[in-house]
Amino acid sequence: MIWPTIFLGLTLQVLLVFGARYPKNLHIWPMPESVEYGNKTIFLSKDFQLKTDGSKYADASGILKDGFTRLLDVITASNVIESNFSKVDESVLLQGVHVIVLSKDDELQYGVDESYELSIHPKGKPIYANIKAATVYGALHALQTFSQLCHFNLKRRKLEVSQIPWTITDRPRFAFRGLLIDTSRHYQPLPMIKKVIDSMAYAKLNVLHWHIVDTQSFPLEIPSYPKLWDGAYSLSERYTVAVAADIVNYAQRRGINVLAELDVPGHAKSWGMGYPSLWPSKDCQEPLDISNAFTFKLIDGVLSDFSKIFKYKFVHLGGDEVDTSCWSSTPHIKEWLKQQGLNASQAYEYFVLNAQKIALSHGYEIINWEETFNNFGSKLDKKTVVHNWLGSGVAERVVAAGLRCIVSNQDAWYLDHLSTTWQEFYTNEPLTNITNPTQQKLVIGGEVCMWGEHIDGSDIEQTIWPRAAAAAERLWTHPDKLAKTPKDVTSRLSHFRCLLNQRGVAAAPLDGPGRVAPIEPGSCYTQ
Repeated sequence: MIWPTIFLGLTLQVLLVFGARYPKNLHIWPMPESVEYGNKTIFLSKDFQLKTDGSKYADASGILKDGFTRLLDVITASNVIESNFSKVDESVLLQGVHVIVLSKDDELQYGVDESYELSIHPKGKPIYANIKAATVYGALHALQTFSQLCHFNLKRRKLEVSQIPWTITDRPRFAFRGLLIDTSRHYQPLPMIKKVIDSMAYAKLNVLHWHIVDTQSFPLEIPSYPKLWDGAYSLSERYTVAVAADIVNYAQRRGINVLAELDVPGHAKSWGMGYPSLWPSKDCQEPLDISNAFTFKLIDGVLSDFSKIFKYKFVHLGGDEVDTSCWSSTPHIKEWLKQQGLNASQAYEYFVLNAQKIALSHGYEIINWEETFNNFGSKLDKKTVVHNWLGSGVAERVVAAGLRCIVSNQDAWYLDHLSTTWQEFYTNEPLTNITNPTQQKLVIGGEVCMWGEHIDGSDIEQTIWPRAAAAAERLWTHPDKLAKTPKDVTSRLSHFRCLLNQRGVAAAPLDGPGRVAPIEPGSCYTQ
């Protein structure tokens, strides 16, 4: 620990260790790697401030300053703070947060160090909460944790931090902790996407998987091929390049990468609204016409435009649910397949591998849905990450083959499956049956998926939360600190759900699956 634990013998010190029973009065989500706390209380000064002296990070882009401003917004929770501190001893006033960031760089990329240490030890004057982090993104996580230690005391009309002294050491278990949103089945307005990003930060999720386009619509502007967004539902249900860049920037300033998906060759009927030659025929419109050189030229142009907006090292190329019957039944494609000596399944492989080569040429590493691995795994580029979604047993086969994997098995981590309970989200383990340490490292993380067939701006938040938070702890918290049963975390997750509500996030009650309504009148903490 950087800051020594004080007041030993004067306060009740609790250290969370393997096998320890979760204290009922500890309400941090997700659970940190190590926590020590006491039983004293301190009030926040009315002049609560950010200090950064001693930090190597200059914060030229204002990421840390903005994070501190957001902290003040969420901890006040629109309450009116009384300014009369004349009767409060300065020795019990917390003057601010002192943040030391060890890296000068604020580039956000896969594998960035997100660890931090947070300490509140009332020794000497003035008293500060101390944060030490390897990067500014670790510092943002520390501020999120600190925000959960703060409470508004309605009797005193003041903000307080209870259970001091605190010493927290924390780091994520997995580098990839994702949430998918789908803007093809239903358009999501920009303010709602930003609200989702904010709520992801509260739960320490760090990848927004943006499933932008699909069969139903193509809402994104592509400058190289401007007719593509003719496939949007309407003129108003579109995202300009500037909006997409704004989403990426907004997420980055909260420590969240944006993973863009271009699902090919299937799930692409909407592309042909602007460029009909991409369809095999007017009557058979999916998958994209493999025999047309323009198809791959257009994919190259799209990924070139992507590379100017989406800076995450990965791009998602889909590759799932490809029905090749259009290729087999369309005369000119059937003739092309014959000339190339390919059957339909070989053509599927040919298309996916060509798309991979194009993505690699633009500096991306590739994520593909698991069907590509199930059908021709040995042929995939070694930089491929296989995205498991169909069921169990896939991840262990992927890592045994030496490829990386992301877990999103639909039986446990699909948010649109409203019958799946938060308990099932919590107990879903990405490393099931993977015991080899080298292979375990190839599971880079997991993702909960908010598919949009029945989701729009009216119900997305309550469908995501609180079940996504249950998965978020599984992905953040180290195994020996995870609860043995969901029952052990019910109270803590309930508090987090109520905290989301207080912050303006429409998180549904825990008492039931999916996006249930409250059953009856009662406290937020008992629903």
